[in-house]
Amino acid sequence: MSDTLAAHVEYLAVPVPTADRPGPWPGVVLIHDIFGLGDDMREQADWLAAAGYLVAVPDLYDGRSMVRCIRSMFSQLASHRGSVFDKVETARAVLAADERCTGTVGAIGFCLGGGFALLMASDPGWSAMSVNYGMIPDDAAEVLAGACPIVAAYGAKDREIPQGAAKLSAALDAAGVVADVKEYPKVGHGFMNRYNPPSPLTTLAKVAGVGYDHASTADARRRILAFFDVHLRADPRAVSPT
Repeated sequence: MSDTLAAHVEYLAVPVPTADRPGPWPGVVLIHDIFGLGDDMREQADWLAAAGYLVAVPDLYDGRSMVRCIRSMFSQLASHRGSVFDKVETARAVLAADERCTGTVGAIGFCLGGGFALLMASDPGWSAMSVNYGMIPDDAAEVLAGACPIVAAYGAKDREIPQGAAKLSAALDAAGVVADVKEYPKVGHGFMNRYNPPSPLTTLAKVAGVGYDHASTADARRRILAFFDVHLRADPRAVSPT
């Protein structure tokens, strides 16, 4: 990891060069979920890197526990400003400037991270966002005006964000944003994540219907890669022939 990237991200997943994708690669900033930067988030970064994306993961908790940080996280989501937005934007900027990156950068967020990704989708510099069961603000249509293309996934059994896919689709349509939103009928919240939440959150997670589902995850990942391949593969550093 370069010194600049190392100063701003906790984890970097680098693709293995191949004949058809030798690098540089498009960049993706991964915005972690409520449980922080653990093994599951690293695995999420790794599968994107295996598909040819340079993935940077900042630690939004700065090494502190979720319990100490969660109130601030939700406060920032509500106010649409704060240190999380600054950290993610800095990660985007240093990733775009890295010699291994094409300069085109998107983001992927899960749960809490999906909420932040959604709020940042209209900020300059982003080429695509993947929002996975992220919280949707009441003024979503206004917030999403001028947003980059968005691919999103929600579970029909999500008790935290009921009818999330329908609500987001309506807001994106109203804002005129290019999007691919899908509701998965058999799953609830967090269906793409493999983790064992620390006690006493284990019981709370079960009550909330949080749980991994392989088939839905496989389809969501397929859609994300197809969407990213369309919107992130262009290389702005390429020089057009004269």
